[in-house]
Amino acid sequence: MILNFKLLLACLLAVFPLATLAAPVEGQALDLTGHFVGYLSIAAFVLAYIFVVLEEVTELRKSKPVMLAAAIIWAAIAVVYNRHGQPQLAEDAVRTLVLDYGELLLFLIVSITYVNALEERQVFEAVRAWLISKGLGYRSLFWITGILAFFISSISNNMTTAMLMTAVVMAVGKDSPRFVALSCVNTVVAVNAGGAFCPFGDITTLMVWQQHKITFWGFFVLFVPSVINFVLPAAIMHFAIPDSRPAEIKDVTKMKRGAKRIVALFLLTIATAVVFSNILHLPAAVGMMAGLTYIQFFGYYLHITHREEAEVPSELMDRHEEEEARPGEERFDIFQKLAQLEWDTLLFFYGVVLCVGGLDFLGYLGHASQYLYGELGATPANILVGIASAFVDNIPVMFAILSMNPDISTGQWLLVTLTAGVGGSLLSVGSAAGVALMGQTRGAYTFLSHLKWMPAIALGYAGSIVAHFWLNAALF
Repeated sequence: MILNFKLLLACLLAVFPLATLAAPVEGQALDLTGHFVGYLSIAAFVLAYIFVVLEEVTELRKSKPVMLAAAIIWAAIAVVYNRHGQPQLAEDAVRTLVLDYGELLLFLIVSITYVNALEERQVFEAVRAWLISKGLGYRSLFWITGILAFFISSISNNMTTAMLMTAVVMAVGKDSPRFVALSCVNTVVAVNAGGAFCPFGDITTLMVWQQHKITFWGFFVLFVPSVINFVLPAAIMHFAIPDSRPAEIKDVTKMKRGAKRIVALFLLTIATAVVFSNILHLPAAVGMMAGLTYIQFFGYYLHITHREEAEVPSELMDRHEEEEARPGEERFDIFQKLAQLEWDTLLFFYGVVLCVGGLDFLGYLGHASQYLYGELGATPANILVGIASAFVDNIPVMFAILSMNPDISTGQWLLVTLTAGVGGSLLSVGSAAGVALMGQTRGAYTFLSHLKWMPAIALGYAGSIVAHFWLNAALF
């Protein structure tokens, strides 16, 4: 017989009565850290995260267990607050979390749509083909792919950027497994470092910006520490790269019609989001949604002019028009780009936000904050956050810190943004980019090949922290 879930929870709560709780204060959240519901919530979150870590083994998408855990946690919380006659408290708390998630979701939808459009217009493929055709040496390619990964990841998805650069690395380094392995390590470090100094570079930086902990331009003081985080390990690995040149490959890929204009519209969209946030004091997501209309209207233009350009006789075209008109091309459809969003990642983020928000509402993060930022101190705590992100995805780590909302200086908020962003480079499993490359390279880049260079990466991690304290001392 299938039991009603709410009835089951009520029975369990009867076994672990609420007598241990302090008398509730009207309008004030209960401390449930020592109650059965608290233990149930911790168990649900930990079990869900075990499935997330084992995603490659179980082939179970990571969004599913965390979304289920979120439902269990908030259902249990709701039962307790209903019994205490304060259902509005739990409802208001979860509505706030859904609103926060909604703003980030809209922001990410627009950003990822632009990246998918650029990928479909073969912008990234053109960059790859250009690099391959230059006939550069292994050491030059090592630095060029790393530098490109660093800067592209400041406005694009880290995993997409890493996979693009790795495609280049594997194409030119097929005869040098050592070059491929080292370049993959370099790429992972570069994309994580590049995402730390720009609000658009990573979900964690985006969260910090949207919570108004740091202004848009305030992130850019992390540019030099991020560069140090990337350059120090790369300089050490440079001497291990073969000092030779791969066989030249002739590979030409042209960008599709409208590619450059979509790049310009993406930059205009970013500018719009900044104006809405910094000048109009409206959510940046509203500016991003305005930017989505730019590519929607441009996509409409590409769509209605597709057949007309294909039907124009070549003798009546000038050289530029002839290059653009490709009758065999599929029509540009912006809604296809929206359909290609990484929904598993976006829904995983939803589950994380509600799970961590639930643990905060139960009282766990308040106790953790008191220990980390009260007893240990802000600096050791923020450095440990970076180390933790090498083992646990930095999204829940950063959301937990934001939920704790410690009373720290701007310099410390920048520090935790830096460490959470670049700490994932310490291990290959510490970031989505590292995990993706282990699958893409099919054994050329492994956990152990990355682990071998962890001391060099840790040196870059420490160097970036020292640089931040030295260069941005006035912010502490």
